[in-house]
Amino acid sequence: MTAIWWLRRDLRLDDNPALRAAANAGQVLPVFICDDSVERLGAAPKWRLGLGLEALIQRIEAQGGQVFLRRGAARDILLELAQAIGADTVVWNRLYDGAAIERDTAVKTALQEAGLSVQSYNSHLLFEPWTVETKSGGYYKVYSPFWRAVCDRPVAAAHAAPNVDWASPSEVQTDPVSDWALGAGMQRGAEVVQAHCRIGEDAARARLDHFIGCHIADYKARRDFPAEPVCSGLSENLTYGEISPRRIWAAGQAAREAGEPGAEHFLKELVWREFAYHLLFHEPSLPEDNHREGWDDFPWRGDSEDADRWRRGCTGIRFVDAAMRELYVTGTMHNRARMIVASFLTKHLLTDWRLGRAWFEDCLIDWDPASNAMGWQWVAGCGPDAAPYFRVFNPDGQAEKYDPEGTYRHRWIAEGADTPSDTALSFFDAVPKSWAVSPGDAYPAPIIDLRKGRERALAAYEARKG
Repeated sequence: MTAIWWLRRDLRLDDNPALRAAANAGQVLPVFICDDSVERLGAAPKWRLGLGLEALIQRIEAQGGQVFLRRGAARDILLELAQAIGADTVVWNRLYDGAAIERDTAVKTALQEAGLSVQSYNSHLLFEPWTVETKSGGYYKVYSPFWRAVCDRPVAAAHAAPNVDWASPSEVQTDPVSDWALGAGMQRGAEVVQAHCRIGEDAARARLDHFIGCHIADYKARRDFPAEPVCSGLSENLTYGEISPRRIWAAGQAAREAGEPGAEHFLKELVWREFAYHLLFHEPSLPEDNHREGWDDFPWRGDSEDADRWRRGCTGIRFVDAAMRELYVTGTMHNRARMIVASFLTKHLLTDWRLGRAWFEDCLIDWDPASNAMGWQWVAGCGPDAAPYFRVFNPDGQAEKYDPEGTYRHRWIAEGADTPSDTALSFFDAVPKSWAVSPGDAYPAPIIDLRKGRERALAAYEARKG
């Protein structure tokens, strides 16, 4: 008997429920399909997905298996492959955004009508969205009660990678992953960003072990200081399923039981991701529509020269620019910095949060449909558990508090520095040549007075209430 394992955002062998079920059924044929959901990805996440896929391919090939790669509609390809190799079972791990649910429902129906056994599993979350309900039977719209509802729930133990009898049928063709050109949108930035990636499940486990062993004790106290390496960095690996949330939860719980002071706060951040998926499942339009009522008429600005300067990290506000350049060089951004740049765009520049969401979607190697949408709405003031609109982060004040020595700003801004850091200089190697920027340029003047920008934002908020 042969089972097709449809790979998606679960690029690992360890603690992979769909793979485990397929291995128990018989021979396993792993299949990855470059369908519309992949084609629509932004430049950085599409490229990083390709790197993760290549790492898993190498891992499976080392065990004598082969990942079959196809481009096209998942329904048609899975039906064709099942018929070609005589497979009787198709398995996958679930995803929770609206487009994925719609696709998977249609695929499951077609495969079952063709006589195949179809099973899906939870690999991406600790608590599937429909399993967490308020006392009235609805879904949670505020994080704190959501945390209280799940913090003491049992989480199933993670399973080691199974022994797999890999199927390698000669009658089906596979595409070379290089033919898909998943990294084309990165252009010359790929080489710069790749130096900061940690790819594959071995790297993810090493990252977790290092964080637990070296930084979790300081996590709560120091996590807001962007120059300090106390954050786990695991969002990159969680995004592509190179590590399971159950592995991370178990490590965090063990640290909490050992009395590590930052452990519970780390677990709360993991559950913040769960909360984002809880909302996305129940509100599929979250990436596009304001969560809170009464915000559709807010006078957001559209794209503009100001927004373009924000994207390019040349606003003249040093903390904002440092963060935007970190994004372009590493494909990630410190969480405190994400809040600051989002607040600056949506409040000081009064720009629609969806424009920022789209830029992150194109540039983040740890882009996540739920966390990105909820994070932007949270800062903008229109989202769940939102920071009140009148809470406007002052980038200079944030810099004084969280980067008092200017270490983070020096790390990412070269202009005007006597000895620019290598990371600051690498920004000019990563950006498109059409930007025509160089480290010898004068640092730009601020595009807006922070006090006046705050006053304008608050005036717009007051007018909305009226």
